[in-house]
Amino acid sequence: MQPAIKRDLPPRFDLKRHMAELDEVGFTVIEDYLSAAEVEGFREGLAPSLGTYRGRNPFEGYTTERVYTLVGRGEVYEKSASDPRLLAILDRLLRPNYLLSANHAICIYPGEKAQNLHFDDGFYPFPRPRPAFSISTIGAVDAFRPENGGTVMYKGSHKWSAERAQALRTALARGETNDDTRAVNQLTMPAGALCIFHGTLLHGGGANTADAPRLAWTNHYCEPWARPQENFYLGVPKEKVRGMSRELQILLGYELLHPGSIMGQVGGYNPAKTLDPAFVLPVER
Repeated sequence: MQPAIKRDLPPRFDLKRHMAELDEVGFTVIEDYLSAAEVEGFREGLAPSLGTYRGRNPFEGYTTERVYTLVGRGEVYEKSASDPRLLAILDRLLRPNYLLSANHAICIYPGEKAQNLHFDDGFYPFPRPRPAFSISTIGAVDAFRPENGGTVMYKGSHKWSAERAQALRTALARGETNDDTRAVNQLTMPAGALCIFHGTLLHGGGANTADAPRLAWTNHYCEPWARPQENFYLGVPKEKVRGMSRELQILLGYELLHPGSIMGQVGGYNPAKTLDPAFVLPVER
């Protein structure tokens, strides 16, 4: 889609394999995305925010807890949102200056039911089949297993038409078996792993029949012209954004759509200029 940006990648990172898996089945897994120490830091940073909230509807999950806007809560969350391995993949799937769309933790508690099948960029009103306008990720703080709510994914469904996707839902509701129902994969991966998948892939959180919660995080990334799910301009204080990497600032929207564009400008200026403490908004001058 675009000339690849040069990223500083580990020598053993197999970018070609990950891209091939994304094209063929719609998802791929980086098993060593976070180290054991980073996983523990991720968990410790979330601890003060967990234990008070439950979902408001069946989709969020009445026995599921979410903590939003992780990227404003500490360095480990900043790193997990902008790791060069992930960005190297996104560079090849989305247009330059793509955006972070959603960024939150998901804790599925014992007794939670399976989530309805959906695809993450379904709120963009364009017919299927089509290229994904967003790319989703699911990261494991606790290891994913079928019994603790490992995500249910349908291989190849990122390329399906709307009619074929609906036919799968109908077949599942009737208890029927066919080639598409047999394309199911329940995500199993170790703590610290990251699954990356197309926003058009049919999936849903699994039921947690285990005796312990399953903690994870999800980051979504969208085309630079698309509206993100979370409003990071308001969600992340500008004082924190100033200290972030340039890559992360761009992910949060502090850049124009492309050089010479007016899309994303602030009073005629590049939005990055607003990070200068001396900058005064034109309407306040």
